[in-house]
Amino acid sequence: MLGLPAGSWWDWDVVCWDPGRLVLAAGHDLTYHHLLELHFDEPELVVCPAAFHDPVFRDPTPAETARVRGRLGEAPPVLVAFTADAGGAEPFDGLIAAGGVRIVQGLVYRYWRGELGPGERHAPWVRPGGG
Repeated sequence: MLGLPAGSWWDWDVVCWDPGRLVLAAGHDLTYHHLLELHFDEPELVVCPAAFHDPVFRDPTPAETARVRGRLGEAPPVLVAFTADAGGAEPFDGLIAAGGVRIVQGLVYRYWRGELGPGERHAPWVRPGGG
């Protein structure tokens, strides 16, 4: 199971997804910044909404594990399951199979701030003078 550091990780969204990496961002309000990222290296199977709230990360069920093995032909190095509020009538069950996962903490601004302090950075889409 994925162990997150203590914090208010209510809001989540996908900030980067390409063939080699999936990055989920979290914070108590994603309007201006986020404080936590999950970096999944080499994502092979992703069942995840673009934005969700209050996830509970858990061990994958035997059925989820079997489904992933059936699709990929083998067990992935990392298999993360979660249940979250994705805005629907029922909770959403997410599943991410990847080559690895890292937890990255730090203040990431979602708007241009000019000079940044130690450990601070801009979100990947933020450009000088704009959002």
